[in-house]
Amino acid sequence: MADDTDGINGYDPSGFYCEIVGGGPDLPAPSKAVQKRIRQLQETDLMARSKAAEQELYNLGITFTVYTEKTAIDRILPFDVIPRVISAKEWDLLEAGIKQRVAVLNTFIHDIYHERRCIKDGIIPAHLVLGNKNYRESMIGLDPPGGVYVHICGTDLVRGSDGILRVLEDNARTPSGVSYVVENRHMMMRAFSDMAEDIGIRPVDDYGAKLHAALHDVAPEGVDDPQVVLLSPGVFNSAYFEHIFIAREMGVPLVEGRDLVIEEDKVYMRTTRGLAPVHVIYRRIDDDFLDPLAFREDSLLGVPGIMQAYAKGNVTLANAIGTGVADDKAIYAYMPRLIKYYFDEEAIIPNVETNICGEPEGLQYTLDNLKDLVVKPVGESGGYGIVIGPKASQDELDDIRAKLKDDPANFISQPMVSLSVCPTLIDGALEPRHVDLRPFCLTGKDSWVLPGGLTRVALKRGSIVVNSSQGGGSKDTWVLSE
Repeated sequence: MADDTDGINGYDPSGFYCEIVGGGPDLPAPSKAVQKRIRQLQETDLMARSKAAEQELYNLGITFTVYTEKTAIDRILPFDVIPRVISAKEWDLLEAGIKQRVAVLNTFIHDIYHERRCIKDGIIPAHLVLGNKNYRESMIGLDPPGGVYVHICGTDLVRGSDGILRVLEDNARTPSGVSYVVENRHMMMRAFSDMAEDIGIRPVDDYGAKLHAALHDVAPEGVDDPQVVLLSPGVFNSAYFEHIFIAREMGVPLVEGRDLVIEEDKVYMRTTRGLAPVHVIYRRIDDDFLDPLAFREDSLLGVPGIMQAYAKGNVTLANAIGTGVADDKAIYAYMPRLIKYYFDEEAIIPNVETNICGEPEGLQYTLDNLKDLVVKPVGESGGYGIVIGPKASQDELDDIRAKLKDDPANFISQPMVSLSVCPTLIDGALEPRHVDLRPFCLTGKDSWVLPGGLTRVALKRGSIVVNSSQGGGSKDTWVLSE
């Protein structure tokens, strides 16, 4: 590659903010050193290392599952070898903002299952909380150990052309993707250790130990040496690789519902030596399927009676039952108000402007500006059901207009953010591709944010949908030490 002194080898971010080269003189690059290292690499070398990394991902079985109407296909998550870079100064701000947000989520969830002050004081409409499909009456008055509901949170962030990172949504139920953060780093250090040499990158390898410590902190009262397990739906779950990975990183058993049994409102694990007590469960099973006696009667994935054991304080569930209310895209719109209400603080990381279609003003604005907005169903994830107005056909606009009128409370709308880009290796050349960021925050006695998080990249030219199920990939995220 040519050793350009300005930019990276003819790479053109086309007017978008770039996570490597910045956004012009007012929005400088986070690291000139990383730019220089990239310029020194040849196309043939990049391609060879990229193919080797892809083959290693396949050999290691680092996959996710895409479900279609007829098949379930295991795929490797495409990995791009050009990292995303975050400066130390910006990370300090993001870390504080994420901790603030998670603290408010825990306060909010405790409130809605206890005094409901936020509803009584008119901060948030009652129907958005009490009518939410994820609201669990069985949690009313229940106090989880340490007062923690959201032990593991994934906060999705996007950056616009103004260079400001904003929260796109909160993932407070069972956020996924952290395994790729750690494995991406391993992959980069094996394939591109020369690029990282002497740069000063904050480590991510201690995630498993930090998670285990956080879960240890919230064990039931009186348990000094808690047994932690990870509860998985099983091998057919799309994130099963991650379940194996996290259990291994924590050094704890990976179990399925059939491996656990309830006796006298306490949880035990079947072992070759008989039943062994279990005190903390990191669950990767949704509320509905967790206990057929309390929720869906037809569930074969969960543990009959576990909700009663939880209510008695004999086991900790992470994340807590009923956290899905805070996961809701309509609730998300009220987060800045909730931060001000509970903490008398402004949000450190702002929201993307959001219109709540369940409110008359929000619905009318959305209908009037449909072709300029992104419309999202409040209960979906993985990029499903999203209609991107500026890229939608007339038939798609007509269809979403009819759905909005029929069930407005099921939707929000947001302006189309001009997502930042990062150089991405496409057919041997560096091209701009849109990215987002999902940092992970762990909460036990204290909160800790994994430095960087999962950078997802929309590999299709012009696409802003980064989800793996929709053709996205991932990158290593480098948070600089100084």
